[in-house]
Amino acid sequence: MTDVRGEPLTDAGVVPVITIDRADDAGPLAAALVRGGIRHAEVTFRTPAAAEAIERMRSEAPQLTVGAGTVLTVEQADRALSSGAQYLVSPALDAAVVEWCRERSVPVVPGVATASEVNAARQRGLRTLKLFPAEQLGGVALLQALGGPFPEIRFVPTGGITPRNLADYARQPNVVACGGSWIASREAISARKFDEIAAAAQEACAIVRSAREERNEAG
Repeated sequence: MTDVRGEPLTDAGVVPVITIDRADDAGPLAAALVRGGIRHAEVTFRTPAAAEAIERMRSEAPQLTVGAGTVLTVEQADRALSSGAQYLVSPALDAAVVEWCRERSVPVVPGVATASEVNAARQRGLRTLKLFPAEQLGGVALLQALGGPFPEIRFVPTGGITPRNLADYARQPNVVACGGSWIASREAISARKFDEIAAAAQEACAIVRSAREERNEAG
């Protein structure tokens, strides 16, 4: 049994949070994300197409690290892993899901909203956590506040992040990646606007790259 820290997201920078309704769109979507510079993606388990979409994205874009999101139960975790998910993401800290992942050495990034939840996750050996819903909870100010008592914790803030505030989050030293649905929205995927998705991905990657350069220079 090992700790489960979410290492696949170490160098992610930005992670599109994807809700997909047709598995047939998964291949072109994966290609668009890779074309835009994305190397990590999260497919939410909110639609019947999610499992097959993960399979297709893994098959057609092997350079893309694909995780399953909105994993709320052990049953969902099992289906996600069977579909080829390389890591699991949850909006909440569920002990059963975390323990199931720990037993199988599956990277998991559970969601937290308070210092108490951060500490509970830390005690379970987790070091990469999803801060959700980030903007509504206090955003950058909360991340800065949590950095003091929990210097070893890295966050994936998700919720309310857009191109307008992405750089503010990416500059934070305890942010490993930012999650968001704007890069590949459900509507854009359904309308097969893959060129627009690639452009949004490219913009997001450029914002994160610039913000991290500023952070390192300020260092």
